[in-house]
Amino acid sequence: MNDGGAQAPVPAGARPADEAALDSTRALLQLAWPILVAQVAVIGLGVIDTIMAGRLSATDLAGVALGSSIYATVFVGFMATLQALTPIAGHHFGARRFREIGIDVRQTLWLALFLTLVALPPLLVNRPWLRLIDAAPEVAAISSLYLWAVAAGLPAAFASRAFIALNAAVSRPTVTMLINLAALAAKVPLNLLFIHGGGPLPAIGGAGCGIATALIMWLMLAAHWLLWRFDPFYRRFHAPAGTRAGPVWARQKELLRLGLPSGGALLIEISSFTFIALLLARFGATVVAGHQIVANVIALLFMLPLAYGIASSVLVAQALGAGGPAIARRAALRGYRIAVGSAVVMALLVYLLRGPLVAQFTRDSEVARVALGLVGLAMLFHFFDAVQGVATFILRGYKVALPPMLIHGVSLWAIGLAGGYWLAYHPPATWTLGPAASFWLAAAAGLALAGAALSWLADYVSRNRAGQGA
Repeated sequence: MNDGGAQAPVPAGARPADEAALDSTRALLQLAWPILVAQVAVIGLGVIDTIMAGRLSATDLAGVALGSSIYATVFVGFMATLQALTPIAGHHFGARRFREIGIDVRQTLWLALFLTLVALPPLLVNRPWLRLIDAAPEVAAISSLYLWAVAAGLPAAFASRAFIALNAAVSRPTVTMLINLAALAAKVPLNLLFIHGGGPLPAIGGAGCGIATALIMWLMLAAHWLLWRFDPFYRRFHAPAGTRAGPVWARQKELLRLGLPSGGALLIEISSFTFIALLLARFGATVVAGHQIVANVIALLFMLPLAYGIASSVLVAQALGAGGPAIARRAALRGYRIAVGSAVVMALLVYLLRGPLVAQFTRDSEVARVALGLVGLAMLFHFFDAVQGVATFILRGYKVALPPMLIHGVSLWAIGLAGGYWLAYHPPATWTLGPAASFWLAAAAGLALAGAALSWLADYVSRNRAGQGA
């Protein structure tokens, strides 16, 4: 593949990292910390919804929890398909094929449009989902309105992923971080406006969180597009004049070859987690609310190993593009060790502070009791989640996506979700754990298996590639 013609001058300090820069802990940390802040800001949007809905009532919290679980299940798998741009553009960046990056960005935006057309119907026609989980009518009403609201922001959310993937690939995650922080700052006032009403706007209650989220998604896309269009840093990545503006099916195929199994793996991972909230709905709003508090904490904790995983994936891709497989392996090992070590530290810290932490989410003593009873299992879950997560991202840097999807399917669905369902709905006679704890225990067991298999695979692939010298 050619480089699309003559390249624009590279601004000072913006060249692809050389060998010394790639092969260092500093390179990992410089990428990881803005990715971490950006991801925490995204999770913060959900945490704010949980806190503000929880302070209204357990019914509002349960309605938002179920709605956000359905939205996450639909959104995340498609979003991960778009993230295929990160390793593809990372390889281009390492090889200095700058114009190829712009061509693939354009194709990723087309893919975002196609995926939107597929993802919108399940959000808009949401009543079957809610009937399937037998949600209480008052909870279902809030969930349904929430889903209609966030669906309005879905096209913008998907399109933004193309720019987020680009920023990671070209070692500029600080841009994403700043945009996400601005979105986080806007979330509370917008939630207040739509939850409680103001001026001509009526009070909508917990479902107002969804309207605020949709509006924020469009504002974020506008910020990404303006930077891509006018910031001189990105000028060298723009597709050359005369490049086909419409879909190029060869490039769409390349995106889908990596993106579909990556999206499938993440969909399996997220659905195995979010379906817990759906399956717990029959046990009442208190159980769902307690579970959702711990789920928010876990999602926030995972941002640290996720940041190290994405950073490791980018360094691996850039090193491979630059022809340095040995450097790629060292970057992978470094990221893996730091990610897993940080997960242990954070799990211990959260467990010690579990009481004050849960108190920030709810004033309901029964909801707090359920949440506190799940924290120990959730920390075990977090450790194994960090192990499998960073290994998965390292494999994406090597453009290996199908085997991780298959591993996730067996371990997270067959063992984690199905096992949790069996323990919660058909417990053995001597079983003493409640329904929520049963799901968390089975999910941790599934993640343990996934972590072991994916870690072995990542080590094998990186060792083999380094041994081949290409």
